[in-house]
Amino acid sequence: MALMMTDECINCDVCEPECPNGAISQGDSTYVINPDLCTECVGHYETSQCVEVCPVDCIIKDPKHNETEEELRAKYERISNAG
Repeated sequence: MALMMTDECINCDVCEPECPNGAISQGDSTYVINPDLCTECVGHYETSQCVEVCPVDCIIKDPKHNETEEELRAKYERISNAG
């Protein structure tokens, strides 16, 4: 699954620079995660770096983007090859 921000995001700015895929950006009222770029850090790290640094635990799995580990790895490879 891709990750998503909840409304509890406090715009603390710590997650955006941690994302190796550039999936996190400032939205209208909170940061947002682009599901087309989010691989939950598969291919980069053992754990999702944004989740690790979030002080308010507002980053959850996005139920609208259910993906397996294999699908996340394929997305990582597609993103990596496009760059």
